[in-house]
Parts: sequence; structure tokens; C-alpha cells
Amino acid sequence: MAPALLVIMDPIAQIKIHKDSTFAMLLEAQARGWALHYAEQRDLSQRDGRTLVCSRPLRVKDDAAGWFELDTTEEGPVDRFPVVLMRKDPPFDLDYITTTWLLDQPAASGTLVVNHPKALRNHNEKLAATRFPQLCPPVLVASDMAALERFVDEQGDVILKPLDGMGGASIFRVRPDDPNRRVILETLTHHGRRQVMAQRFIPEIRDGDKRILVIDGEAVPWALARVPAEGETRGNLAAGGQGVGVALNDRDRDIVAAVAPFLREAGILFAGLDVIGDYLTEINITSPTCIRELDALYSLNIAGTLMDHIEQTIAV
Repeated sequence: MAPALLVIMDPIAQIKIHKDSTFAMLLEAQARGWALHYAEQRDLSQRDGRTLVCSRPLRVKDDAAGWFELDTTEEGPVDRFPVVLMRKDPPFDLDYITTTWLLDQPAASGTLVVNHPKALRNHNEKLAATRFPQLCPPVLVASDMAALERFVDEQGDVILKPLDGMGGASIFRVRPDDPNRRVILETLTHHGRRQVMAQRFIPEIRDGDKRILVIDGEAVPWALARVPAEGETRGNLAAGGQGVGVALNDRDRDIVAAVAPFLREAGILFAGLDVIGDYLTEINITSPTCIRELDALYSLNIAGTLMDHIEQTIAV
């Protein structure tokens, strides 16, 4: 019997397959003979200490006219699957945290959860980068608006962002003379009740916000530089940025080498490092993207490399 893989993701009917990294993983696993099962967060439950899932057998094909087929729902323990891909996009809310709690049991029972639920729960994607202050721009995490205003005055040009966002949502660039800076801080911090991140603005964003994909501590040799649209400071593709392929440089490789031991120790098999200029800005571990774009640009099979590592891990 073929090994089975469970994917927990956003509704598959709503994805854009030409740029969906989870879809690339599913295509590769299916090509290797793995039986695919599909579920969403709401399909998980726990009975008497064992986590269960109502999943549906899944078949995928690389066809925008119809990219998936689902069979009848099957209920059973999650730990019957040797591999679970936890690929739910943020927001990182209580439902997401609850999902990581529910996945602790199968992970403890021997199921390989990619990425490990403890790592997903313990390492905020923006705060994780601050574990490496020598790699980051000047950064402040605070809810106190006076402290944030002092940081803006000190740095002169600052990016402000929530700690739980994605896709460039609610990111602001603020200077000391910005007449709206107070209202921006009030909005982002919920009038001083919510922590936000302030980073010194990095002018090299004009050349793109590089997404470097890292598999088991080893980087893909090319990155996708997300170049902001005219008049924008955000490179996120969801915010209109353009993806441009670039080879990793020496600084990129140094950043990966510094971060890799942490990723391996935490059980983060697949990560996306965001690098602007010489600086690490985020360590994405929930559902890193850009597989399909880099595959198309450089004739790669990044999901194949990931599946190689998954197969090697569960074979031990």
C-alpha cells in the first residue's frame, strides 16, 4: 500500500495553482506514489487524548480548469499518517494555536509534522528573526506609543507592522515629520494595547525583498526578489510586487549559515528567509511560498528536494 500524507490547508478550491507552494508539494508527493488526504483546521478533533481528523482522499493535477478531486470523508487518527503538511496560512490566531496543540499528539507518536507544531507555536515569524540581532536592522517591538515615536525620531525612517500579518497587510512607512504617524501608531497598537514591530527602513528594498527558501538547513541557490511596484515600499507579491529571480550572494549564504542550526534544532524543515539588502527581516515558517515561481524561472523541483528530505526522515 502507498504511504499516505495528510495536508492541512486553506480551502483548496480557492488557491491559485500557478503560485501555490502547497500545491507544488502535493503534485510531487502524488507523483511519488503517495496517497493524499485533505483537511482543513475545522476537521481536527481530539477524543480521549488522541487527535482525529475527518479527511478526504485527494487527487491533484496541474490544470487550472480543474486541479483537484476529493473522495468521501474518512475519519480516523492523525497518527496513522506518517507525514502531515501543516500549510494553513495566517492569521496566527487562537484557532491556529489550537491546531498546533492538537498536532502535538501525532507528532509525539511518530508522525512527521512539517513544520513541527511546537516550532509553529513558539516562533513568531517576525520575532524569530530577532534571535539574530547581528543580522537584523535596528528593531523595536513595543506597544507603548511614546517608545515607538522615540524610535521613529531616532532612526529617521521606519517600517511599522503588526506581528501577525502576512502579504504586506497593514505595513506602514513612517518618518518623524509624517503628520499621520500618531494615528498610524494608535491604529496599529490599538491605542497602546497591542505589540507591533518597528524596523529601520532599508533603502535596498528598491532591489527587492528576497525570499530565500531553506530545506533542512540548506538554501535553494536562487531567491525570488519581490520588487515593489512604482510608488510602493512593500515588495510583497500580494501588494503588487514583481518577482525577479536572483542568485544568492555571499551575504545571503552567511545569513542562511547563521540561521540553519536554529531551524534544524526547532524542527523547521521548510522555511523562507526574507532578506532586504544585507539584513534578515523575517523567518517564515507557517506556509512559506515562492516554490512555483522559482521552479519556473530556473527549471527546479524544490518540492522534490523537500520530499527527498521528508522520505529520508521518516525512513530513519
